[in-house]
Amino acid sequence: MTRNERESAMTYAPIDTPKAVAGDAWIVDGPLIRFGMPWPQMPFPTRMTLFRIGTGLFVHSPTRLTPALRAAVDALGTPRWIVGPNRIHYWWIPEWKAAWPDARVWLAPRIREQAGARIAFATLPLEAREGYPWDVAIDTLPITGSYMTEVEFFHRPSRTLVLTDLVENFEPERLPRILRWLTWLAGVQAPHGGMPRDMRATFTRDRPRLRAAIEHLLSWEPERVIFAHGLWFDRNGTERLRRAFAWLLET
Repeated sequence: MTRNERESAMTYAPIDTPKAVAGDAWIVDGPLIRFGMPWPQMPFPTRMTLFRIGTGLFVHSPTRLTPALRAAVDALGTPRWIVGPNRIHYWWIPEWKAAWPDARVWLAPRIREQAGARIAFATLPLEAREGYPWDVAIDTLPITGSYMTEVEFFHRPSRTLVLTDLVENFEPERLPRILRWLTWLAGVQAPHGGMPRDMRATFTRDRPRLRAAIEHLLSWEPERVIFAHGLWFDRNGTERLRRAFAWLLET
């Protein structure tokens, strides 16, 4: 198997196309990105979530924008709110802002610092729990660690919780051998995916706050839990989320 074939097996085809997951909720699986230290850099499949509120679209963690995807998105509604949910999920936001210049962009803390000149347009802060135009349908919860703040969202009409990197769930059969070992070591291998161990470490001094945040997510009783990397929880979301954080909730 060639490298391109191996990497294609890690994505969730079809990519770059909206897939319905519930009423007024879609995901778009995108291409692989590479992230990490200069070596090793791990390939990550990417995923975006769309929610429709009226005729407007809430765009969470945009993936790359192809002409076909742009046409498909326009058929669903008009992107009005583009969200960068943590400091490492911002790369394709400029493409979406250029395509829909009237859309407003909200960024989690430290994205502007991380992105530098790549984001050279006006944005709004994504730091509070409320006060957003999507409050009518979506609850917002920032979770702050020592490295970054990740902002989570719950779409009440579809009972869909959207995380980003707080949970990852890589399927070993999709991975080359070395990545199977690395994802197991990191605690993010399906069917027992969870919070990456390096991300857990950024909450060493804030475990009570993290636990309170997870209990808040569970109180929403999500039916499904979408995240950016790996096999998302398409049913029994509350139970599976509780299992993913048993290490925190049961200590």
